[in-house]
Amino acid sequence: MLKVVSLMRRADGMSKQEFITWITEEHVRFAREIPGLRKFVVNATDPDAETPWDSVNELYFDDEAGRVAAFASEQGKASGADAAAHTSERVQIITTEHELV
Repeated sequence: MLKVVSLMRRADGMSKQEFITWITEEHVRFAREIPGLRKFVVNATDPDAETPWDSVNELYFDDEAGRVAAFASEQGKASGADAAAHTSERVQIITTEHELV
């Protein structure tokens, strides 16, 4: 299993609560349509805390080919465009998860 960790900072002028509502209620609709996406987890930071990132998200795929195909799909492109419209910065890190405890 391949995991993409995505760090997101909300768009300028957007409150953290607006960002959390967007990602957990609106953006997730795009994620549900991405072919090959096996699991999507959003880890939102506390609405009252000043943090460098507003969410750390986990996207799971079977393998690298599945990840590439997912983001190249129309649904993947639409999800990326939606994320770009609601964030000021995004960083994606491709990882292999090692569950140790």
